Amino acid sequence: MEFARQYGSWALVAGASDGVGAAFAEGFAARGLNVVLLARRQALLDEVAAGIRTRHGVETRALALDLSAPDAAARVTTAVADLEVGCLVYCAGAENDLRHFLDAPLEHAESMLHRNCTVPMQLCHHLARPMVERGRGGIVLIGSGAGFVGAPNMVAYGATKAFDMVFAEALWTELKPRGVDVLGLILGETDTPALRRLKVERGQHGSVDEPVRAADSPEDVVEDAFAHLAKGPTRLANRQLRWGSRLFSLVSRNVGVQMMTKASERSMGVDH
Repeated sequence: MEFARQYGSWALVAGASDGVGAAFAEGFAARGLNVVLLARRQALLDEVAAGIRTRHGVETRALALDLSAPDAAARVTTAVADLEVGCLVYCAGAENDLRHFLDAPLEHAESMLHRNCTVPMQLCHHLARPMVERGRGGIVLIGSGAGFVGAPNMVAYGATKAFDMVFAEALWTELKPRGVDVLGLILGETDTPALRRLKVERGQHGSVDEPVRAADSPEDVVEDAFAHLAKGPTRLANRQLRWGSRLFSLVSRNVGVQMMTKASERSMGVDH
């Protein structure tokens, strides 16, 4: 219960229907917080929420909506207006449609920009204010190694994740002295249903029912995040990413782009 006393009684997790988001919801509940679960699929959210209530005896609230909708943030803040939200985790916005920027409709990139940048910024602006007034709270924004340097077939996605990383770091500088912890959690390959489906589609994995070998488990990623939440501002949750970041620091950004291009080809089988 110490965690709940430190951060508050409710956690809001965006992208909570499976993978890392569902693991965060489970982690908060195990630490005594009630949980608001947010994603697009109501039936799956209800299933996750019911399991959490059974295992941990906390309250849950499941809210199904599309975070790329223009009014998404307003709908979320209205839905939680009666709650003391002490923690926010924004875990939505994974990208599985790996195509050249010009091969996809511009609306696809614009939707991603709204979902990955505008909505988390709006939620942080609204929810962090009462956290500061209470002198406690926590925010976790999920980033990606794709945000370190440009790479093919994820032009807009990588750019949005670069925004998320810098936004979290800058927000930490302002909120940490006022009692609110902020963490930009940068993920590498994580064994989520989305990653399994993508690798199966590309012939790189046998079945969606089998774990992706060498990928981090969502549970391990979440435990790592909780261990570093109070430290901030950025945590690379993947050992290969930590090694890669040191390597990138030794080369120019131009060389880094070339390295990232080759790495993308190897790991995802993309063309450029």
